[in-house]
Amino acid sequence: MNYYKSLALFAGGVLFGSAGIKLLSSKDAKKVYTHTTAAALRMKDCVMGTVTTVQENAADILASAKDINQERAAREEIVEDAAEETQAAPEA
Repeated sequence: MNYYKSLALFAGGVLFGSAGIKLLSSKDAKKVYTHTTAAALRMKDCVMGTVTTVQENAADILASAKDINQERAAREEIVEDAAEETQAAPEA
């Protein structure tokens, strides 16, 4: 009995596999694959556009941050120079 069950399962698998191969290689399946691939490519283009926008914004933020730090360093240098001049001036 167990032998017949195994043989039946094997035969069913072969039939299912053959039908699956036919189904996967049919014109309708190829049409679905083509549309799915086209949608994936459109999604990739959209994502890459978003990535480019984010990279540009990050570059702008970095440039602004560097400008802020340069201005701050210049102000601190002016304050330090003024403090040194005050200390170096003789008291009357």
